[in-house]
Amino acid sequence: MEAIYYMPTLIYIVDGDAASRAENDNMLRASGYKTRSYGSAEEIFRQLPDDKNAGCIVIDRQARDTAPSDILDRLSKAGFGLPVIFLAEHSDIRACVNAIKAGAEDFLTKPVEPQEFLEAIDRAIARHRLTMEQEVWARAGMARLNQLTPRERQVFDRVVRAKMNKQVAFELGTTERTVKAHRQKMMEKMQVRSVAELVSCAERLGLVRPRALRVPS
Repeated sequence: MEAIYYMPTLIYIVDGDAASRAENDNMLRASGYKTRSYGSAEEIFRQLPDDKNAGCIVIDRQARDTAPSDILDRLSKAGFGLPVIFLAEHSDIRACVNAIKAGAEDFLTKPVEPQEFLEAIDRAIARHRLTMEQEVWARAGMARLNQLTPRERQVFDRVVRAKMNKQVAFELGTTERTVKAHRQKMMEKMQVRSVAELVSCAERLGLVRPRALRVPS
């Protein structure tokens, strides 16, 4: 399995108000985060932050140069993966609700209690870290799958759909003994110890729909 090495978590703060930006920056640094500040959303697009390590972007709606949905659309088109949290006045709730629908991680109405703010950031970072771990697992899983020979892949496709060895042998026009040999090699390459693990792997890779399967012997 490909390993993930986490760099220190970095929070990107976008706020058009210098005093507010400094206040949030100080609070986050006091809580152990590293930060980088911007006076406008446009500054982020000049050089996109690193989204290969866990973190998030906090955008205060005082940075009004770009609408939340436009920011998210541009980040999405750039293939950018960091979660985005918006801070807004009550009068901006509709715009931020639309932003949530467009893919924002969260929005908080000001004034925001420090604990609520930090909890929202922690949730965003945890989700981003989980997403990265899943992506790493999927890349490793697909790499193992691509190592299978055409015949091993045929056996794989049938075993994960609860086909018995004798059924697989009949469908492939070979012997049950040969199927067992291919199945053993296939499971070694997929790095699983049971058919249940193999089925779980296929489900996580999107190759079969999750369901209750009878595991063949």
